[in-house]
Amino acid sequence: MGVNFRALVPKTKIDFNSLSGKFVAIDGYNALYQFLAIIRQPDGTPLKDRSGRITSHLSGLFYRTVNLVEKGVKVAYVFDGAPPTLKEVEIKRRAKVKAEALVKYEKALEEGKIEQARSYAQMTSKLKDYMPEDSKRLLTELGVPWIQAPSEGEAQAAYLTRKGAADYCASQDYDSLLFGATALVRNVTISGRRKLPRKNIYVEVVPEVMKLDHVLKSLEITREQLIDVAMLIGTDFNPDGVKGIGPKTSLKLIKQHGSIEEALKEIKGVEFPVEPKRIRQIFLNPKVTDDYKLEWTDPNVDGVVDFLCRERDFSEDRVRRSLSKMTNGLKEAKSKRTLESWFG
Repeated sequence: MGVNFRALVPKTKIDFNSLSGKFVAIDGYNALYQFLAIIRQPDGTPLKDRSGRITSHLSGLFYRTVNLVEKGVKVAYVFDGAPPTLKEVEIKRRAKVKAEALVKYEKALEEGKIEQARSYAQMTSKLKDYMPEDSKRLLTELGVPWIQAPSEGEAQAAYLTRKGAADYCASQDYDSLLFGATALVRNVTISGRRKLPRKNIYVEVVPEVMKLDHVLKSLEITREQLIDVAMLIGTDFNPDGVKGIGPKTSLKLIKQHGSIEEALKEIKGVEFPVEPKRIRQIFLNPKVTDDYKLEWTDPNVDGVVDFLCRERDFSEDRVRRSLSKMTNGLKEAKSKRTLESWFG
C-alpha cells in the first residue's frame, strides 16, 4: 500500500539525464510488482513462456535495466526479506483485494469488457516464488549487483543513501522517506507514456525526486513527526490509520500536538490498534545489513541469451540488440569517468 503522501510531499520532476553517473538503489519487489501489473496483453493476460511461466517481470526488469545502464545510471536492486510481524494485517488485506479483483477480472472477460478486464487484472498481480530467483539470476548475468535485505527492501535501499553508498533510493512508495532515505526518486521503473485507468487519456510519466531534508523543512516537522503523520493516515503496519483523517489534517494535528500520542488524546472515540512507538521504531531502526558487495561488470551476453531466449522464449534478436546498447552505454560511461578523473 505505502503511505499516501502524494498531496503532501514537495517533489521535483527530472529527466533521466539528471541520473546519469548516479547510483540508484531500486526497491526490487516494488519494481517487480510494477512490471507484473503493467506488462500484460490487452485482455490482462501476463506475458508467459511456452511452459506457462509468467515472464512479465523478466521483460520489465531486462529492458528497464538495460535502458537505465545505457543512459549511464548505475543501478542495484534490493530484495525483501522477512516482513515485520506488524505487516501481517496489510499482507492479508492485499490478498483479499487481489482475490476480489480476480473475480471481477473473470466476470469482465466473460462479458467482453476487455479494457475493464485489463484494469482488474493489474490488481491481481502476485509475486510467485520463482520470480525473485529469476530476477536475481538475470541481474547476475547482466553484471548488475543485487542485495538481499534482512527485512524490508526499501529500508535497506534507504540505508544505502543514509550511509552515502547510493545517491538515490528508487521506489513508488513514499515509505522510503519514513525509513530515512535522503533522496527518493519515483517513476524510475514505470516512466514513459501511460494510459490513465478507465480513461482514453495518456500522460507522460517522468521521474520525480524528493529530498528528505527539503521535505522536512517544507513541512516544518522532524522525521519522527513525519512518521507520526503517516501513522494517522495509515501505513503498512496500521493500514486503516484513523478514519476520516487525510494527509493535510494529519499534518495539522501533528504540528499542533507534537506527536501522535498527544494528537490521539484530542480525537474522540479512536482506539489506535498498535502502540505508536512500535511502528515508529520499525521506521527509525529497521533491520538492515552491511553484508553485501556492489560490483558492476560487463554483461555475460551468452548467459543472458541462454536464460531469456533458450529458457524463457524471448526474442533473441531483440535481446542481443538491447545488450549491444547496454554494452555501448557502459563503454561511454567508463570513458566519461576516466576523463573526469583525468581532468578532475
